[in-house]
Formats: sequence, C-alpha cells, structure tokens
Amino acid sequence: MVVPTYNEALNLELIVERLRRAQPEVDVLVVDDGSPDGTGTIADRLAASDPQVSVLHRAHKEGLGAAYLHGFRVALERGYDVIGEMDADGSHQPEELDEMLRALREADLVIGSRWVPGGSIVNWPRHRELLSRGGNLYTRMLLGIPVRDATAGYRLFRRTTLERIRLDQIDSLGYVFQADLAYRTVREGLRVVEVPIEFVERVRGDSKMSRSVATESLRRITRWGITERSQRVRSFVRRDRAHQEHRNGRSAPDVDRS
Repeated sequence: MVVPTYNEALNLELIVERLRRAQPEVDVLVVDDGSPDGTGTIADRLAASDPQVSVLHRAHKEGLGAAYLHGFRVALERGYDVIGEMDADGSHQPEELDEMLRALREADLVIGSRWVPGGSIVNWPRHRELLSRGGNLYTRMLLGIPVRDATAGYRLFRRTTLERIRLDQIDSLGYVFQADLAYRTVREGLRVVEVPIEFVERVRGDSKMSRSVATESLRRITRWGITERSQRVRSFVRRDRAHQEHRNGRSAPDVDRS
C-alpha cells in the first residue's frame, strides 16, 4: 500500500499501525515529500521496527501525483501484483480494505467510493460535499466514464492495470491525478468496481485541499473532456464518410461501353 505524506507527523504512526493490524499481510510504502515537520523521521522509525514498512524520501514537495507515480514504479520494480493507495490522514479506514480486496478478484481497479449507495462522509462541511459531488458529476459527464467517485484516493490496482495505462505518459501531479488514472483505466477497456466506504475528515493536521487546487483540477478535466469529445466527433465523421463512400461505390451502375 503506497501512502504519500507531507507534514503528517500527527497521523502517520496511527494509520500505519491500523493498516498493519487490519491487514497483517499488506506491506506499506511511505513516500515522503521532504516533510519539514519530521514525518520522514517517524517513517524511518516505523520501517526500522517493521520489515513490512519501507520509506521513500523525496527531496521536495512535487505534488500528490508525482509521489504516487514514484511509489507505483518502486512497487512494480519490487514485483507486487496488487498495488494500493491511501491517504495518511486517517480519512481512509484500513478496516474497510478487506472488502476492497475481495472486489479486486473480479476487477482491474477498485475504488473506495463515497458517492455510491452505502458510501458516506463524516464531519465534512456542506460546501465541501457539494464541491466533491459536483466535481465528480462534472467529471463523469464530461469524460463519459461510469465512475461516481473519480477523485477518490483509496484504491487497489492490479499490476497489469498500471502497466496498461502507461505511467510514463502521466503528467498529472495534483489531485486531478486520481481522475486521470480512472479515465485511463476506463479507456483501456478495463473493469472498474466501486466499493462503498465511510470517509472520515481528518481530526489532526491541515488538509491539503484548497479552492485553487479544486479549480485547477476542474480546468484540466475540462481540457480532457473537450479533447475526448473532439476525437469522438472526428471518428464519427470518418466512419460516416467511409460508409457513404462504400455505399456510393456499391450502388454505382455498371456501364457497358462495348
């Protein structure tokens, strides 16, 4: 399980302990973006006492997507067949991972979803809920993907899925990274399953989400949507033109010039 961190000194030890207790067979890879609050030191201590915990230290904060991509590549190099992601702030419940693992038996990507029946949120202000619901509806409609929580960050990937979606071509670094991976997975014709989860707002530390982050995510999704729809129109026009040319060629009368 890849767990990115930036200034999560108040949360990291607790979430790793919960994860290891809930799923003793799961290995944990902490990817720390040079946290100035000592998160990296805490991660090193956890790794020193538990062989199933390891740490990647990155020099600078380069965005959520960059941290996940680094972690995914390392996990692939180490030979893992199932690679997951979750937040370090306690918003994702390790105790719900068992249901996601079961769902992965018949899926290529499993998303712990807030916005499917049975999913829920705890301690979110109304405006935050509306922003997330609205952003996900916009993403689903614009990109044409059947995913209700495309921005969710609690996920399990098959190794083959990460290989198919070509991680080397991904340049999404912020929170839009999650929608990007869901979009790519659907475009590859792979199966995405959403499992309802209870998402709990952090009680310690500061959220990394802001209005500017959300705005930039929607701006990028809009560009993808415009590109996707333009490609569909061009593809339809080409098919229609080819069909018309075929019909015209087939219906043209033979002229006997003898």
